[in-house]
Amino acid sequence: MGDTTYLQHADGSQMRRLKANAGGQTGADAAREARIGVAYGLGAYLSWGFVPIYFKAVSGVPALEVLAHRVVWSVLLLVCILRWRKRLRSAWSVMRDRTVLLTLIGTTILIAVNWFTFIWAVANDRLLEAGLGYFTNPLVNVLLGFVFLRERVRPWQAVSVLLAAIGVGVRTYYLGSLPAVALILAFSFGFYGLLRKTARVEALIGLTVETTILLPFALAYLGYLTATHHIVFGAQSWSTTLLLAMCGAITSIPLLWFTNAARRLRLATIGFMQYLAPTFQCLLAVVVYGEPFARTQWITFGFIWTALAIYSVDALRGIKQQRTG
Repeated sequence: MGDTTYLQHADGSQMRRLKANAGGQTGADAAREARIGVAYGLGAYLSWGFVPIYFKAVSGVPALEVLAHRVVWSVLLLVCILRWRKRLRSAWSVMRDRTVLLTLIGTTILIAVNWFTFIWAVANDRLLEAGLGYFTNPLVNVLLGFVFLRERVRPWQAVSVLLAAIGVGVRTYYLGSLPAVALILAFSFGFYGLLRKTARVEALIGLTVETTILLPFALAYLGYLTATHHIVFGAQSWSTTLLLAMCGAITSIPLLWFTNAARRLRLATIGFMQYLAPTFQCLLAVVVYGEPFARTQWITFGFIWTALAIYSVDALRGIKQQRTG
């Protein structure tokens, strides 16, 4: 994760093409496409679930330098992918559209905050709190949709948001401080999705534009670190240097898997898969990295998991009603 929930929705044009193509598929073709979609989806969400292992491996590198490398290497890889797919012109046209570009500047700031917070959380043994943030994100989306888009909130959705708020409140009361990492991750992703919903740019091109906007700042910061002899890349072990150079693949490959899954699967299926990433992140935090899971965490996560169960059942009900209607 660090990347996951902001990719919950496939591009609208892709979904329309999927629906149009579905009419011409045989049952066997549709089943085969669904199996391929599930494989891609599992690949994407499991990658995001286990990505803390990567960031833990580079935890000796300052989080801001890791973020800068993530931007630089992602741009290089994404541009190569767009060139291979013959989509560079599409990315360029997005950058020339002032309205869309202004929106993407906003999403760029949000995703930079999200990425930095996640990298910092992993390096500072706050992975469990990061997982809490990503579990909370779908409920934050409901809240933001109601406040900013005037989307109708069904009664059980309101109950789920209230339960999540109680869980955060319990954690704040017992520890005397807000779960800052969880809230920053949940709300930065939430506002990111809100803005991206208005931009109507497909995931791959959107990410390419966002990382390109960040590129001058990343290069300037790496240049400063080089000039002051504080840069880690190339100055420490070859393994650390190689790991930092892999940032682009770590960011972009799961995204490609996700977009392939989104073209083949119903959004409801994708929606349930998104819980895989924070689940594995929390397991890594407790089982592998030994982060404490005390009574307060059980209470907080209990409220969040109950809220997500209610939210998910209500979402399934809503989908069934749309079909029958």
